[in-house]
Amino acid sequence: MKTQLKEGVREAFMEATLENAAASVREEPGCHVFDVLEDRDTPGLVYLYEIYDSPEALALHKETEHYRNSRAIVNELIAEQSVIKADVTAVNPVR
Repeated sequence: MKTQLKEGVREAFMEATLENAAASVREEPGCHVFDVLEDRDTPGLVYLYEIYDSPEALALHKETEHYRNSRAIVNELIAEQSVIKADVTAVNPVR
């Protein structure tokens, strides 16, 4: 997911998103990866890289308390967001 933040909201966004990411990997058996990356050249541009077992696992993620709590905060902080949907063809075997 590509997310452009509004100006001056990075810390609030990161706090909520990092909590959601950690809880997702820790508590959801269907969530294997939830990485948060910041663009080096564009301030406020964040990428969320998530791998779920299935579309159903992603749907379950969106029902969790940590997801709902995070979205309640971050929705107001986002200037623009786009989703890239792809199928996993290979993953790092040590993950």
